[in-house]
Amino acid sequence: MNTPEFTHYTVLKKEVADSLNCIDSDKIFVDCTLGGGGHSEEILKRISKKGRLIAFDVDDDAIEYASWRLKDYKNLTIIKGSYKDIDIHLKNLGIEKITGGTIFDLGASYHQLTSQNRGFSFLKDAPLDMRFNQEQDFCAWDIVNKYSKDDLTAIFSKYGEERFSKRIAQAIINKRPINTTLELSNLIVESTPKIKSKIHPATRVFQALRIEVNHELLNFENTLKKVINLSEINAIISVLSFHSLEDRIAKNTLKAYASCRCDKYALVCSCGGKMIELINKKPITASAEELKINPPSRSAKLRIAKRI
Repeated sequence: MNTPEFTHYTVLKKEVADSLNCIDSDKIFVDCTLGGGGHSEEILKRISKKGRLIAFDVDDDAIEYASWRLKDYKNLTIIKGSYKDIDIHLKNLGIEKITGGTIFDLGASYHQLTSQNRGFSFLKDAPLDMRFNQEQDFCAWDIVNKYSKDDLTAIFSKYGEERFSKRIAQAIINKRPINTTLELSNLIVESTPKIKSKIHPATRVFQALRIEVNHELLNFENTLKKVINLSEINAIISVLSFHSLEDRIAKNTLKAYASCRCDKYALVCSCGGKMIELINKKPITASAEELKINPPSRSAKLRIAKRI
């Protein structure tokens, strides 16, 4: 087999692996987002041969590359499927509890963002795609060309925090059909005021489209709750996020499960009470050394909790 092409820098690799306390562990660990296999490899180097890692991804490119990269590890199981169905997949493997820990590495990989034909980049001309899972029918083209003005405005505002959402949505409605990334990118530039900013005018809209196509935030929030319930006592839950929307969900969900979730006027607790303990109240960020090597690491935030 030739070496598959897949470029991705593993952010906070050591810190994520350290958070799991997995040296010589014979427990079960889960990598919800396999990607290029960087975090998985670091975990596999540390756990014992009796330990086990289950890794999820829906991206064929990522799975092909990581399978090649990690081919020598016999205690790795790669599942082509969404982590949103983690409970079903683990049950099919005969696993009732995650005994060691779980990591989430959220967002798109460098490979996905820079691949010519995947449609994630506003700097390269490609069909409006943005699907992590290439077997999925629904793609960015459907959103851009079929959503109403109100719906477009809503997702650009909610998922992109775009201040000119309504103006961009109206420009899209007027210009339809829009078929390529550069068509959309140019339209955004033309329809918004020229302001001083370090980011491209299309950045937020493209982020919003990617999140909507792949249901990223909803899937993450629901799965994080599942993982908390699937985790054995003392198992670790680590979340590596790259923008404020993801981090807010991680922060709020972990905080909620670190206390009673019942109505404050409830006479008796019915939620099961405190389920996790927050290991770090402030997120871990990239070191100065890592930032020199990979400047985009500056947006990374790592939050860690332990099942109790």
